[in-house]
Amino acid sequence: MNSKLSPILIVIIVAAGLFVFFFGSRMFWTLQPGERAIVFKPYTIGLDKSSVYGAGFHVIAPWNKMIIYDVMEKTREETMAVLDKNSLSISMDVSIRFNPIYNKIGDLHETFGIDYSNVLVIPEVRSAVRSVTGRYTAEEIFSTKRMEVENAIKDETALILKENDIDLRALLIRSITLPQQIKEAIENKLKQEQEALAYKFKLDKERSEAERMRIEAEGIAKYNQILSSSITDRILQQKGIDATLKLAESPNAKVIVIGSGEDGLPLILGNQ
Repeated sequence: MNSKLSPILIVIIVAAGLFVFFFGSRMFWTLQPGERAIVFKPYTIGLDKSSVYGAGFHVIAPWNKMIIYDVMEKTREETMAVLDKNSLSISMDVSIRFNPIYNKIGDLHETFGIDYSNVLVIPEVRSAVRSVTGRYTAEEIFSTKRMEVENAIKDETALILKENDIDLRALLIRSITLPQQIKEAIENKLKQEQEALAYKFKLDKERSEAERMRIEAEGIAKYNQILSSSITDRILQQKGIDATLKLAESPNAKVIVIGSGEDGLPLILGNQ
């Protein structure tokens, strides 16, 4: 019995070996870190969007096709010509960082395909940049509202990309180039504004100092007025008498004439 099965086993082993040799490259897959995959099943359900394969070793039927996506973060730099609010031409360099949402690559592949960065991401970034810059003047984009413009572009781009299964990690305006004449006019205007602010600060400081001095002078004048109104002849005489009594206790030789001084105050003679 065994001698009859041996040729069959040999045939099976050989057939299996040949099968693996010819179809192994379509059956056995190893995904690297940063890779995800979906499977296209032509004879059953078509694109299996619900099953996303992660890093590691996988086996699929040889008639199916594994579609591998690099889901690591990508960086693209784009230079584009746009128009500002007044139809002035501006050259803008933009950097973007993005990656597909891992568990949504089936939907992404069905709609945009493996070249989604050129088909979806870059066109949407360009559209958002043109839309946002068209709401600002060249001066605002170049200087006063640059951060606001950058955030507006990022927010609008992130919204539309997220709806299409892309996660926008960052969007930065690297540089803005204006026509030289316009750039010089803006820089001169900004310089004049800074000089005007500095001059205004100096004037405000001088006004504050003048106000402080006025308040101080008014306080001194009011104090002197109160002091003058509170001092009477009788108070002055009493103060003089008190001073005379203290002087009389001094060992120094002196002559004190009571009531001989001006205003009736004591007159001190011979004070040595």
